[in-house]
Amino acid sequence: MLKDVYPYYLANETKQPNVDLPVKDKYTGEVATRAALADADAIEQAIVAAVDAAGPMRRLKAYERQAVLDHCVQRFRERAEELAQGLCIEAGKPIKDSRGEATRLIDTFRIASEETTRITGEVIPMDISARAADYSAMTRRVPVGPCSFITPFNFPLNLVAHKVAPAIAAGCPFVLKPAPDTPIGALIIGEVLAETDLPKGAFSILPTTNELAAPLIEDDRIKLLSFTGSSIGWELRARAGKKKVLLELGGNAACIVDEDITGEHLDDAVKRMVIGAFYQSGQSCVGVQRVLVHEAVYDEFKRKFVDASEALKGGNPKDDGTFIGPMITEKAAKRLKGWVDKAVAGGATLLCGGEREGSMLQAMVLENVPCDRAIWCREAFGPVAVLKRFSDFDEALHIVNDSPFGLQAGVFTRDLYKAHKAWDELEVGGVIIGDVPSWRVDHMPYGGVKASGLGREGIRYAIQAMTELRLMVIRTP
Repeated sequence: MLKDVYPYYLANETKQPNVDLPVKDKYTGEVATRAALADADAIEQAIVAAVDAAGPMRRLKAYERQAVLDHCVQRFRERAEELAQGLCIEAGKPIKDSRGEATRLIDTFRIASEETTRITGEVIPMDISARAADYSAMTRRVPVGPCSFITPFNFPLNLVAHKVAPAIAAGCPFVLKPAPDTPIGALIIGEVLAETDLPKGAFSILPTTNELAAPLIEDDRIKLLSFTGSSIGWELRARAGKKKVLLELGGNAACIVDEDITGEHLDDAVKRMVIGAFYQSGQSCVGVQRVLVHEAVYDEFKRKFVDASEALKGGNPKDDGTFIGPMITEKAAKRLKGWVDKAVAGGATLLCGGEREGSMLQAMVLENVPCDRAIWCREAFGPVAVLKRFSDFDEALHIVNDSPFGLQAGVFTRDLYKAHKAWDELEVGGVIIGDVPSWRVDHMPYGGVKASGLGREGIRYAIQAMTELRLMVIRTP
């Protein structure tokens, strides 16, 4: 369902100066389509256009911004299967999951449409002392201005949506650099945006190289940088100057299964954990990587989890029955296989999986992994889960926190007090009780602490970041 070539979008308009970016079918390895690749001049033009569009975007009324988002929702619904099929090809994401992400794209724009009319301020009482008795004050939120967005390959529809939709809602023009491995979803979003009445220069979507993207990070005309990706985000922040920076980076998410999770509750935990660990080949920054299980239920959990992991079907992501598709590149698969092999050489036990064919990896489960091995302490970003036994809940909380990352954590417990203790003590951006850390709904605040990032996404929270508070004080003589 992909076209032969895709243009990029410069100041709302299509440009096809070349076909220099091949986009591969991640399962077959063959070139599926080609996209235009932006050069330094195109990036400069996009920044200039975004600066020029800042005023017209700021002056758009809420109903006008909402109409743009509503149009996108309608068109994405009409093109949902096209979006899903394209995602399945360019990202290698199993088709059922691709359809799910297309649905989330629609949800994210729909939520942004609703939030457009909720960007409010407040009246501030000023008469706290005699000297301010004749004053009143109020606040409003105003757009920060031109934004730059850099997005990764693993959710090329929804992670783009989480930047683009709130920017439109807030009234900010933007320049987007999608991941070069998966640019097509973003370019289809551009097709839909080009159908709207957004002011000229309101958006540019430019696949380009990391080197040529430097102005999107360093140029002072850009007022906000939002980056989703790896730990290189901290380097980008250091280069960003005075602009606002939002970072959604990596993780090695942990999930705790406490001793009171037995019987049908244990079966449920196993089912959820398999999805959390191996969904889209584990290529998620909140994918379940470290699984901490109380010793009272460890052996039963391990048996059921390994059996369920071995039963997962891997293969062609276009088949409805496929659960595990290819990793984004063969290089990524080789890297993770090497991490697993080094852990086993260091004393870990491989309970299932371990075979690689090109970019395809089986679901892998390990135990007894030394804590200094990369597969435990770094972000695996692939289909692997590491089991660890614990005897005390406080010990499990300490193990979760003993990580440079802190995005989300999952806790399976039926004890309300332990749930609250986990919420109090876990050093993460979100604690999910009774489910895996990879669970997310698109309106909730989402982001991490420590090495996992800075700031929060989720539409209302992103709009807050993309706007600034402006105060007005009125004196009545």
